[in-house]
Amino acid sequence: MKVALGQFAVAPRWEDNLSRIVDLMRAAGDEQAALLVLPEGMLAHDIADPDIIARTAQPLSGPFVSALLEASRAQPGLAIAGCLHVPDGAGRHHNTLLVISNGAIIARYRKLHLYDAFSIQESRNVTPGAEVPPVIAIGGFRVGLMTCYDVRFPELARRLVLDGAEVLVMPAAWVRGPAKEDHWRVLVTARALENTCYMVAVSECGPRNIGCSMVVDPLGVPIVQAGEAPNLVFATVSRDRLEHARRVLPVLANRRFARPELQPD
Repeated sequence: MKVALGQFAVAPRWEDNLSRIVDLMRAAGDEQAALLVLPEGMLAHDIADPDIIARTAQPLSGPFVSALLEASRAQPGLAIAGCLHVPDGAGRHHNTLLVISNGAIIARYRKLHLYDAFSIQESRNVTPGAEVPPVIAIGGFRVGLMTCYDVRFPELARRLVLDGAEVLVMPAAWVRGPAKEDHWRVLVTARALENTCYMVAVSECGPRNIGCSMVVDPLGVPIVQAGEAPNLVFATVSRDRLEHARRVLPVLANRRFARPELQPD
């Protein structure tokens, strides 16, 4: 399966981001990719506006998602994964990961682990989800969904893999800071290696976020990585490589703990 990583700096206006995403969809479709992964918070972002979520969040029936659904009909072989803030009906919002394909939402996931760390408090205006993400079929692989800060919680990745995931997809907006690029690379690599699965991790770039979007294979080998600037990069997810990794490193078969029946609090 060919995957595309669409790294860009999210703009304050959703219309500008929609135009950028549609261009990325066309380019990924032209390269016969089966999956395009986009950053977290792809609707709107402005580091100078702490209230931008409240001002720009849209329901799934709003113009942003409606336009993405329409654009996806022109790329019927391409699934698109990315996050936006959706009103929760109680004056707050859910950080919602959507997977779109051929004019339909085929999966959605409300972020479980909110980023209340390193002086940032995501829970100030975001309500956490209450359900484990789904595992869905894309391009002949079983794909599990995560969002950004989720990567620091290995039990979620393991749960998804025990539910059948062979590829973990993770939109992110990884914030710059001391050693934060090291955190990113170590965590993404660890989740791939300890679960013998692929990790497809896409971070926003720009003045606040690191970029460095990457794909790591089931033996912990980075097979593609973007830099700090906007970019569209491609990688191939190989079933032969997945099966080889799980044969020579059978950690899933060798584990001594029963399948964790994880449920959010």
